[in-house]
Amino acid sequence: MKKIVLFLLTGAISFNISAQTPAQEIDEMMKQYAKQNSFNGVVLVAQKENVLLQKGYGYKNIAARTLNDTNTAFQIGSLTKQFTAAIILQLQEQHKISLQDKLSKYIPDYPHGDSITIENLLTHTSGIYNYTNDEDFMKNKSSNPLKPDSLIALFKNKPLDFSPGTKYNYSNSGYVLLGYIIEKITGKSYFTIIEENIFKPLGMTRSGFDFKKLKNQNKATGYFRVNPEKAEAAAIIDSSVSYAAGSIYTTVGDLYKWDRALYTRKIMHDSSLQKAFTPFISNYGYGWVIDSAYGKKVVMHEGGIPGFASFIARIPTDRICIILLDNKESPGLPKIAENINSILNQQPYDFPKPRTEISVDTAILKQYTGQYQVSSKFILMISLENGQLILQATGQQKNELFAERENFFFMKLADTQVEFVKDIYGKIESLILYQYQQKIPAVKIK
Repeated sequence: MKKIVLFLLTGAISFNISAQTPAQEIDEMMKQYAKQNSFNGVVLVAQKENVLLQKGYGYKNIAARTLNDTNTAFQIGSLTKQFTAAIILQLQEQHKISLQDKLSKYIPDYPHGDSITIENLLTHTSGIYNYTNDEDFMKNKSSNPLKPDSLIALFKNKPLDFSPGTKYNYSNSGYVLLGYIIEKITGKSYFTIIEENIFKPLGMTRSGFDFKKLKNQNKATGYFRVNPEKAEAAAIIDSSVSYAAGSIYTTVGDLYKWDRALYTRKIMHDSSLQKAFTPFISNYGYGWVIDSAYGKKVVMHEGGIPGFASFIARIPTDRICIILLDNKESPGLPKIAENINSILNQQPYDFPKPRTEISVDTAILKQYTGQYQVSSKFILMISLENGQLILQATGQQKNELFAERENFFFMKLADTQVEFVKDIYGKIESLILYQYQQKIPAVKIK
C-alpha cells in the first residue's frame, strides 16, 4: 500500500538497437532484469487489441522451485484503490452519494468531518494521518484481523497533516474510510461489493481478497528480497487491515480484463471515468496518477505490500496497457514500465547493464547508514531495511543499493553508483555518487 511513483519522463541515456519485434525486445529486456534479480514476476504488455507479451520470470516459490507463469496470483496493494474509487463513482451515478458530501454525513463524530469531502478522500487531499506510517502496528499487528471500526480508530483521533483540500499527502486511511462508507451505503461488506460489481461482471475469476487463506497452487510467495544467496519470505498482511486501500490479489490476465472494461461502459459512465482520470493535486485523480509520455496521456498506479510490488500503466490513445506484478518488494517497476513504453514508441531507453552483486556483512552495511550532505538543501539518506541498503535523496523515493564491492554499490534500474569513503581512522566520512557521467561528493553529517 505504498505511495505511488510517477512515470519518469526524462530522456533515456542509452538504447538497444535491434531488428527484433517490440515483443522480442521487451522479452530480452525482462530476461536481463530477471537475471539481475530486479524483476521476479509476470508482465503483460498490450497494444491496440493485441497482447504482445504475457510471460512469467523468476520463481513463484523459491523453496519449491516453482516458476512464475501467467496464472500466478499476486497481491497488488494500492492498485486496489482504483477499484474502490470505481465503486464510489458507481454510487454517485446511482445518486446514493455525492463527491462533495462531507465525511461527517457518514461518520458524524469524525473529527473535522465537516471540512473533509469524499473527493478529498479519493484524491489524498484530506490531511488525514496515514495509518501505515505506524511502523510498530504494521510490523507487529498487521497480520491479525481487524474490524473496520477498529482500523479507523488507529487514525481517527490523530491531528490533520494540513487543512483539507489545500495539499496532497498519500493516505491509505482515506481509502479505508471510503471502504467503510461503501459498506454503510450498500449494507454489504466492501469485499462483497467489489466481487458483485466488478469481479463477476468482468469474469475476473482469479481475483479475491483473503490472500492469507488462499489455497491455490498459483499463489505466489512474497519476498522482501530475492538473490542467489538470500530469499526472505514476507508475512502476509491480513486483508481486513489492507482493506479498501490494498487488499486485492489477482493475475495479469484479470487485470487486463479490468483495463479493457475501462474502454466500455460496463463499470462506469464515460463522464465518471474522465473525472477519475483528471488530476486534482500533484497529478492524482480518483485512484489513478495522471501524467504524459511522448505527448500522450498516461494513467497509472503503483502498489506495494510486504513481499509484493505492482504497477499498471494505460495509454488510452494507443490502447497500450503495461502490467507488472512482482512477488518481491521493488521500487523499480515504474522505470521498467517506462522502458517498455519507450520500446513501443520506438524511442531510446535504458537497457539494464549487467553487474555482479556480492553479499556484504550486515555489520559493515550499518557503518554506511546516516545522512550525507550534497548541499544545504540536498541530503542523501542511507538506511538499512530488512538487510538491504537503501538510498533516499531529499524529496525523492527510496532506491535499493546492491554491493559490487564491499564499499561500492549500484542501482539496478538506473545508471547510478555509490562509493563510500573512509577517513584515516577507518570511519566512513563521505560518499561519492556516480550518476550519468557525473561524480558528486557528499560529506557525512550524521
